[in-house]
Amino acid sequence: MPQHHHGITGILLPAPFNSHQLRLIPASGARQEPGAGLGQGEPRPRLRGARPSLTLVCLSRALQLSVDTLQFLLFLYVQQLHKVSLRRSLLGDEWPSARTKSPSLSGKSAGGNKNWNDQEHLAFVQSHLLDMLELLLEPEQLSASSHSSCSSLVSFEAVCALSFLLEGTVSNSGSVRPLHELALRQPCHGHNGYSKVSRAFSLPKLESWLRSSLTANPLGMTVCLKAGKKLAWAQQVEGTTRRARIACSSRVVPEVSPMVIMSQVYRQTLAKSSDTLVGAHVRIHRCNESFIYLLSPLRSVTIEKCRNSTFVLGPVETSVHVQSCDNIKVIVVCHRLSLSSTTGCTFHILTPTQPLILSGNQAISFAPFHTHYPMLEDHMAQVGLATLPNYWDSPMLVCRDSGDASVFRLLPPSDFYTFVIPFEMEGDTTETPGGLPQEYQEVLSQREQKVQVWQRMVKEAELTRDQRKQFQTLVENKFYEWLVETGNRQQLDSLVPPAVSSKQAAG
Repeated sequence: MPQHHHGITGILLPAPFNSHQLRLIPASGARQEPGAGLGQGEPRPRLRGARPSLTLVCLSRALQLSVDTLQFLLFLYVQQLHKVSLRRSLLGDEWPSARTKSPSLSGKSAGGNKNWNDQEHLAFVQSHLLDMLELLLEPEQLSASSHSSCSSLVSFEAVCALSFLLEGTVSNSGSVRPLHELALRQPCHGHNGYSKVSRAFSLPKLESWLRSSLTANPLGMTVCLKAGKKLAWAQQVEGTTRRARIACSSRVVPEVSPMVIMSQVYRQTLAKSSDTLVGAHVRIHRCNESFIYLLSPLRSVTIEKCRNSTFVLGPVETSVHVQSCDNIKVIVVCHRLSLSSTTGCTFHILTPTQPLILSGNQAISFAPFHTHYPMLEDHMAQVGLATLPNYWDSPMLVCRDSGDASVFRLLPPSDFYTFVIPFEMEGDTTETPGGLPQEYQEVLSQREQKVQVWQRMVKEAELTRDQRKQFQTLVENKFYEWLVETGNRQQLDSLVPPAVSSKQAAG
């Protein structure tokens, strides 16, 4: 059990704690979510005497982006959490697989996935806390060997940077606050060594105070898996042994968005527009050969280790991160999209920031957002997203191994078709927000003209009743063959599960 000093009940490590999704809590107390701290999120208030921030120049559109130097150092340091195990990678990540150990909603197995395990996050911080503190020290606070001493002082700015990783509560108040706000509380000064004169903390005392207060995140993924509410949103598909697992965390703390975890959805269509999803962090894991519609305004979305599936998402306020996925299609309006280790995936997006192509991606296709549902524009307004600017066609290659522009393409207009969401909902949106780029709209118009010409030819042919019936049978058979060849038959078959109507999305 952690010790608690003067009402500090613990410092929580936010989840998810992975290489691209670290919660950033600026000094103002306003929250930014995964990805927002690196790029175009709201700037953190400058502190007196603060070090200069790093400035990145985006050559593709003369835009300067900046990131807090100390927070960026921490971001780089915590990538060590994800050291690759070659032995584990040889076992393969394909699912379904008899060797696969997916996270269980009973919490009995985390499957070795550090992204899902808050205890791994806690252990990492405990093991590397001193190294991280030394990383944030001013040069004059280091010895000749570049290490700290018992007299080293940690600046208030450095503690603000640690709020990038740590947050906590006071006396079980249920109110989650950034680390630097907790550290400035008068009752804590004797334990963390804060001096109002120097506006700095004694490093040994600060380290001791942090260690005594650190605990695993009680609002993170591990707790959601173990104690979260199980949701009966998915079916049990005949012939499969694994059940789809869906759970959500409770809304126990107003400042913390709820979490919804979906795992192992297999060969089915799942459609929801629910209060449970509104403002939630959604984690989608190991879904295969499925069509998933989440038609609510969302906070963030992570899609990991999914294959051969289509995801239609409501507007996402912060970021969508896709990792280790093969042959999936994502259709979404979001603030930011980032990709890592994906192959053969297509993204129909509307976004005010450049999509980030990280390491390990192959054969990515970007296309304009091409669908709508009745509540879409209302949901976009709720999360603060508009139709302009839209940088769907201007991805940024971030990592060196993504430096080859051939890792992505813009979908050719000849391969472009609109996407129809087949569910009834109330609302006013009747067309794709912002419309389509001219070259894509022209292709659709040309196809529509061909259909009209064909219909006119059939009408003018003056077929007999038997000929019309024969012709109709021929068209239906060709359409059925096309459904089978393209894999769309499964999507249509799964739209009407037993005893569930097309209005299930509104449930």
